[in-house]
Amino acid sequence: MKYPLIALACLLSLPAWALDNADQQRLAGIQQQWAKIQYQTPEAQRAAAFEQLSQQAEGFTRERPAAAEAWIWSGIVHSSWAGAQGGLGALSKVKLAREELEKAMAIDPQALQGSAYTSLAALYDRVPGWPVGFGDADKADKLLQQALKINPQGIDTLYFWGDHLFRQGHYAQARDALKQALQAAPRPGREVADAGRRQEIQQLLADVDKKLN
Repeated sequence: MKYPLIALACLLSLPAWALDNADQQRLAGIQQQWAKIQYQTPEAQRAAAFEQLSQQAEGFTRERPAAAEAWIWSGIVHSSWAGAQGGLGALSKVKLAREELEKAMAIDPQALQGSAYTSLAALYDRVPGWPVGFGDADKADKLLQQALKINPQGIDTLYFWGDHLFRQGHYAQARDALKQALQAAPRPGREVADAGRRQEIQQLLADVDKKLN
């Protein structure tokens, strides 16, 4: 899914698309399927499952190219697929995910409470740095600061902020952010995702405690 500069300029000149009820249901379906794969599917089966889900997400972007939400979730699915696949072969998928998240930010940086900032920051934190990949902790930090301005109490925002602080060796600050993440309000319709994220937070808190004790 590569776009020449002219096509990209046309895409970004479109007004942000307001999702109708059908689009909202389609988005919710992708979100729920992602959570099922990420948190309830055996690890060995996740890559194939994410590959199938990516077709739905890409179809959404083709049909709703002015919907930042579609680009955000296509980026999330591709990055998750890359994580499930692993290895150097996953780099093309994380590069595609970066492009999609950047498209979403150009259309509407506030979409889904700034989720594009959070998801892109996670890529910069996890992808290897130069010369293998584009990983960059400083860029991750700046993106997360933007995400926190938009959604300071969100479970994902605080989890990835805590993870970033942990990676930088700021363990006490990481613990504070992660404990705050556990207090985040539940998201209607995202129960599986919330439960899975809380488990990840608890696991990371255990790692933080090991560093502090």
